[in-house]
Amino acid sequence: MTDPIVHTWKSIPLEEVTPLFYRKVVHTAQMTIAVLSLKAGAKVALHRHANEQVSMVESGRIVFFFGEKRVELGPGETLEIPSNVPHSAEVVEDCEVTDLFTPRREDWLSGDDAYLRK
Repeated sequence: MTDPIVHTWKSIPLEEVTPLFYRKVVHTAQMTIAVLSLKAGAKVALHRHANEQVSMVESGRIVFFFGEKRVELGPGETLEIPSNVPHSAEVVEDCEVTDLFTPRREDWLSGDDAYLRK
């Protein structure tokens, strides 16, 4: 058995993805956990990934788009996005969101996440 690992969010550097999008990330062997700080007006371009995604809104409001379908989330709401489903997002109010991905986001590890930086 491998020893458990403790991650302290306070010690993880805050990465500026764009001036409206900040994140702290933990990558484990099988998943990625991201704590996002998003400002109103931030947008995530249409994309898809092989990773299953769970987005949990702590505060604020965010809208996800799946083709013509619009899903707005607020505090205490969680969205499950199956793998390979095209989606985009717009931040309605400044928000804090925790995202879980499995398997882990290899594109984030390699820096191949340009769609987030638009």
